[in-house]
Order: sequence, then structure tokens, then C-alpha cells
Amino acid sequence: GMVQSYAPDADIQLLMNAYFYAQQAHDGQFRKSGADYITHPLAVAGILAEMKMDVETIATGLLHDSLEDGPFTRYSILEEQFGADIALLVDGVTKIGKLQFKSKMEEQAENFRKMVLAMSKDVRVVLVKLGDRLHNMRNMGPMPPHKRKKKSQETQDIFVPIANRLGLSKLKSELEDLCFRYIEPEIYEDLEARLELRAPDHEDFIEKFGRHIQEELASKGIQCKVYGRVKYLRSVYNKMLAQKVSFEQVHDLLAFRVLVEDLGQCYAALGVTHSLYPHHPNRLKDYIAQPKSNGYQSLHTVILPERRQVEMQIRTY
Repeated sequence: GMVQSYAPDADIQLLMNAYFYAQQAHDGQFRKSGADYITHPLAVAGILAEMKMDVETIATGLLHDSLEDGPFTRYSILEEQFGADIALLVDGVTKIGKLQFKSKMEEQAENFRKMVLAMSKDVRVVLVKLGDRLHNMRNMGPMPPHKRKKKSQETQDIFVPIANRLGLSKLKSELEDLCFRYIEPEIYEDLEARLELRAPDHEDFIEKFGRHIQEELASKGIQCKVYGRVKYLRSVYNKMLAQKVSFEQVHDLLAFRVLVEDLGQCYAALGVTHSLYPHHPNRLKDYIAQPKSNGYQSLHTVILPERRQVEMQIRTY
């Protein structure tokens, strides 16, 4: 269903076939958590579908472990059933999985990243590997702390920069935050506790405030979608380090994104927002008139509803 929402003509049968194949290949295998092994390829496929990937990539997500450990280890079977493209993609993911990353040195890490990118003749291999790593990082609970730390260090050194280079900012932020949680558990827990103190009901507030902004803008004829989130603790910590400030001095723990139809509406939405709430005049940034070096364009402002500080980013779809 998720795939059909963005690719109505997609070959859904291919995904069904890949799922059944993977289910047989992993029959009787379990994850460390005790869950059936198939839950992992299924989750990886879900991550890829969220990223709106093509069906070959999602099928590769379903099949990415089936070359290694199933009874169907033969490449030729995959090729016969799913075609040369998918067989090559699965093989590429398997080969990257066999690379052993040992050295801590930045130079080694850079070589390793180059190797990962070079070995993947097709960038989709890297995307599947990133989805695989994200799901594994989300489920490291059952692993002993030293292993979690090692895996996180590798993810931080290798996969976070690759995700960043490919422009996958959402995936990069979550990966980086998970690494932070396991590499610096004390700092992470401390920040988490302070976040609770400062914004105990943030989920609640995000929902209400998001709805409120959407209604206010709609009443002025601005049709928009509003998304709110708590910022990742890793990015809050980065800001603390960069600006040499304490957690309490970081303003915008909550961020809202307002998506509108056109440029005129970006500025109109900004005007409406500023008429409703006081804002930080020196925190207003117009990246539409002056885009960031990577081409990013949005309006940023920090507003002060109900004694909170909230970052708002306004941009077109």
C-alpha cells in the first residue's frame, strides 16, 4: 500500500514474490531478540518504501540476507527468479556486508567509505545497506554494551558520512542520534532527562500547536501541511558544542515544518505566524533569497508560543 501511494504502476507482484522467497530462505531462523528473522528484511523494505524507492530496491531489501544464510545460497536461483538486476543488487549488499572495518583512523575510514561506494556499481546497493544498518541500530537492545559501542562507532565513521553525502538527511540524523546514544550513553541520558524537564509534554504540544498553526494559516487562505518534531539530541548536542552553550540555552528543541504551494505563500505564512506570536528578530533567516551552499531554500524563524521557543521552517513542497 505504501509503495502504491507514490508509484501506482509499481510491480507489486515482484514484492510479493520476494517476500515469499525471503520467508522460505529464513525459515526457522531467529534474530537475537527472539523475533522471526523475516521481521528484519521486512523492516528494511519498509524503510526503503518510506524513502520512496523503486520496487527493485525494495525487493533487494527483502532479499538482502538470503544469499548468505539461507538454504538457497545460489546466485543463479535469484537471477532466474528475479532477474539480473536484483541478483546483482543483492550480491552487492552481501559483499559490502563481508567487508571488515577495523581501523579507527580517519584516513582508513575515508578509504573504507570510498570502497563501499566503489564496490556498489549501483547506488541502490548503498541505500539498501543503509536501510539494513538503520534497522539494526534501532534494535541493538539485546546486544552487550561493548558490541553496541563498536557497531555504533563503525556506523558513525562509515555510514553516517555516506548518508550525508547522498543527501539522505532524515536517515543520517536518526543514525547519528542512535550512535550518540550508544557511544556516549551518560551524556545522552543526561540530555534526555533535561529534555523531559524542559518539555515534559512535547508530543502533546506538537500535535496541538501543529493543528493550530494549520487552522490559522488555512483561515487566511494558505493551504499547507504542518509537521512537528522534537529535535534529535545529537543535533542539540552539536549545537551546544559549536556555540559553547548549555542545554538550557539551546532555544529550539521543537521544530515545525510548514509546506506551502508557492514562494508567495512562504512569505505570507511567515507574516501570519509573526502576527500571532512574538519571534526572535535576530533568528530570522531567509534562505529562499539566499540559498545555502547546497541549494537548500526555506524561511527559518524562532517563535515564542506559550513560553516555549519553537523553530519554524517554511518552504514549498
